Amino acid sequence: MNSFELNKIAGAVLFCLLIIMGVNQFGNMLIHPKTLAEPAFKIEVAEEAPKGGAPAAAEEQDPPVAGLLAAASADAGKKAFGKCAACHSVDKGGPAKVGPNLFDIVQSPKGHMAGFAYSDAIKKTEGAWTYENLYTFLKNPKAYAPGTKMAFAGAKSSKERADLIAYLRSLSDSPKPLPN
Repeated sequence: MNSFELNKIAGAVLFCLLIIMGVNQFGNMLIHPKTLAEPAFKIEVAEEAPKGGAPAAAEEQDPPVAGLLAAASADAGKKAFGKCAACHSVDKGGPAKVGPNLFDIVQSPKGHMAGFAYSDAIKKTEGAWTYENLYTFLKNPKAYAPGTKMAFAGAKSSKERADLIAYLRSLSDSPKPLPN
């Protein structure tokens, strides 16, 4: 390659850069950006952090489960169950998937499905799946049973949890009575 060819390449690169800069300037002349009077997204920040560091987030207190279940909708719970359907089946006598079958789960003993390999965390929690236990578990499974294999992060909405429980309650030959 001789110097004449290198000069042609360098000239072509410089010409392309000049064209790009010209198009950019021309575009800026056609479109005038407007500055907003106030930010589009407001981020609320505490004025001053306490001396000990960041403030601990106050955990929202949930209303009583009995009151939520009285107003819960099994139809809305069926829609919310779409997140769960990938891992759980709900057919009577249906097989386990990644998680156990949840037919007639309300008031059933924990670890109720024979042959399913429950995690040690679930095995350690004793008793039955009461409305309160299900409600707490659905809020944050990893906090309820630390070490659980369940990958679900939890349903943060108390209404969604109540709807899910109402749906699970309806999946029974004889649905259990609602708590008082």
